[in-house]
Amino acid sequence: MNRSPRWIWPLALLPLLLFGIPLLALSVEAFKSGELGSAITSPLVQEALRVSLLTTTLALIVTVVLGTPLAWILARKDFPGKALVNTLVDLPLVLPPAVAGVALLMAFGRNSVLGGFFLEDGLAFSTTAVVLAQVFVAAPFYIRSATTGFQGVNIELEQVAASLGASKIRVFREITLPLARPALVAGSVMCWTRALGEFGATIMFAGSLPGKTQTMPLAIYAAMESNWVEALALSMLLILTSVLVLLGIRKVKHAA
Repeated sequence: MNRSPRWIWPLALLPLLLFGIPLLALSVEAFKSGELGSAITSPLVQEALRVSLLTTTLALIVTVVLGTPLAWILARKDFPGKALVNTLVDLPLVLPPAVAGVALLMAFGRNSVLGGFFLEDGLAFSTTAVVLAQVFVAAPFYIRSATTGFQGVNIELEQVAASLGASKIRVFREITLPLARPALVAGSVMCWTRALGEFGATIMFAGSLPGKTQTMPLAIYAAMESNWVEALALSMLLILTSVLVLLGIRKVKHAA
């Protein structure tokens, strides 16, 4: 039997403590305040929750509709410039969010390259700007997962279905999508979660306007200066959401 050296266990415990202690401290402080329930029902928290749910849902819909064809092409086709396209898809994963926000502002803000085509003042500092920022930073999580899912589908099954007279659309709907579903679901959940936690690009491009562009992370930042309990309440909501998402992803993977 291969035994691990004794010294490796204390070292392995250190990152777990680093991850766990801050979350535990936040949870204890939130419940110790005794005002967590009332803070969750406060107007600031409720408005931030509404804006976050609305924008992240729209961002996910846009990502799935536009990202699925791109993921399929990246998984199945070879074409000139494919390496550049893959780099462009991955770039938001490593790009500082503040840089992403500035780039979006330059592209869609007032007097920008494209902003004037949509509105006189551009798309910046609007609910649409929040959705665009979330799509920019979160879509790569879905596209990468979906690409892996499509790559894992046995092409021979699609060819057999086509030889039996099934159209390409029917093959995609009844063969490709069901087989790639676990990766698509996992990618969708990760995309939505990343959009829910987005801060840097949003505040640079959309601002923090209560009831309009102030999402939960932005509301936490605002509440840190005015109402500590509300900041704790929002933080607990995001932690709970993240835990549920991770459990859901694991359940999907095990089901696959």
